[in-house]
Amino acid sequence: MGTYIFLQQYWWLVVSLLGAILVFLLFVQGGNSLLFCLGKTEEHRKMMVNSTGRKWEFTFTTLVTFGGAFFASFPLFYSTSFGGAYWLWMIILFSFVLQAVSYEFQSKAGNLLGKKTYQTFLVINGVVGPLLLGGAVATFFTGSDFYINKGNMVNEVMPVISHWGNGWHGLDALTNIWNVILGLAVFFLARVLGALYFINNIADKELVAKCRRSLIANTVLFLVFFLAFVIRTLLADGYAVNPETKEIYMEPYKYFNNFIEMPVVLIVFLVGVVLVLFGIGKTLLKKTFDKGIWFVGIGTVLTVLALLLTAGYNNTAYYPSNTDIQSSLTLANSCSSQFTLKTMAYVSILVPFVIAYIFYAWRSIDNRKIDAKEMDEGGHAY
Repeated sequence: MGTYIFLQQYWWLVVSLLGAILVFLLFVQGGNSLLFCLGKTEEHRKMMVNSTGRKWEFTFTTLVTFGGAFFASFPLFYSTSFGGAYWLWMIILFSFVLQAVSYEFQSKAGNLLGKKTYQTFLVINGVVGPLLLGGAVATFFTGSDFYINKGNMVNEVMPVISHWGNGWHGLDALTNIWNVILGLAVFFLARVLGALYFINNIADKELVAKCRRSLIANTVLFLVFFLAFVIRTLLADGYAVNPETKEIYMEPYKYFNNFIEMPVVLIVFLVGVVLVLFGIGKTLLKKTFDKGIWFVGIGTVLTVLALLLTAGYNNTAYYPSNTDIQSSLTLANSCSSQFTLKTMAYVSILVPFVIAYIFYAWRSIDNRKIDAKEMDEGGHAY
């Protein structure tokens, strides 16, 4: 039994880490959302598109991997959320398909829609992707409208055990103001990351200066929405699990208590916040500093990781049900079998090698900054 609990905790850590990395990689979407705000000339837009175009596959692959890991380790969440809230997830995925189509076809000779239309697709993905992903993550704390009936597993006619409680199928998440607030926080964080990435990746004084100026407004808006959501979450009642009876009940200040009772997670969260503020602050104060993306990127991963661990660890229901509190999903009642988790744990040993390959590929792609000369020589891919 102890091994099974360890594997559940381990796989929540893996899924949370993938989710945290995904939020960092949303700098691609954030950068694309700035395309027409900062790229006032065709040359600047070309540099911006080629800058994000060299990294968009990392984000898309991580999104797919995140979904796959969730499906394999916590299949009941996958069937409940992806199966019930499918309109929310389908819009997210469709926006990412728009992104892929845009990169592929915008520079093709004779494309019917024109380059600006495809660039608009990038902006749509840059807004919709982070906003809805943030809203989806917020439901880990605010709850969703579903109920579970595991007795239906023996129903030969309709063995469906999870049902959505309304006809909106996920879009109802946007009617909760706190889901929208976290969605906006993720959106503005993605724009901050996008601007920092351009500063690091593009050698054009005018465009880089615009990116630095855009940091101020986007940082302020990010902090307002992020702090509002965090403060509300720490002060709100949370969905706790009785370890003996497995009963789910509301506990005052649950997520605040989780931080206090898990000091390592609290330290990870605080270090992440400090790194984010340091990276942004030094970029604004020192005009020659272009490494802010790495400080803010690592800080983002640590902060999001800590929040997701707080949502699932310490006897907490990570996917609460507002319809029937006992239907809320926990690590114990929604995970795969011990055999499956153990087998996948062996496979997960390969993850560090994959990360090392991504780092190597990133360094190889970014061996020199993008500049106007490269665009004029036709060396760009998009």
